[in-house]
Amino acid sequence: MPLIDAAVLDELEDELAGTGLAQRFARDYAAMWDLRLARLETAVDSQDEDSALDAVISLKISSAMVGGLRLARLAELLEGLIRQGDFAQGQAMMAGVARDGARTVSELQATYILEKG
Repeated sequence: MPLIDAAVLDELEDELAGTGLAQRFARDYAAMWDLRLARLETAVDSQDEDSALDAVISLKISSAMVGGLRLARLAELLEGLIRQGDFAQGQAMMAGVARDGARTVSELQATYILEKG
């Protein structure tokens, strides 16, 4: 599964009639990555189900909206673990979420944000 599906952002750009909102969304997504990851890690580490679900669903949806398919899928799997109360397995997944999230942001910046900027 690719890190980024560029067609997703191209489609969003078309839907927004080339207003630049898709690029702004992608820039904001990249800028918020560290905060989003920290919030998710804290919630999973403290086994706070409500906060963890809020953070992981936000990550899943926003990642899908920027075409971050692999990260959206990881977030979906993590959401399932959180719903099952399996925070030990969830904590084990966090290294992969952090790695793929950083790679997603890097690829997004290189292939979309800088290219369209």
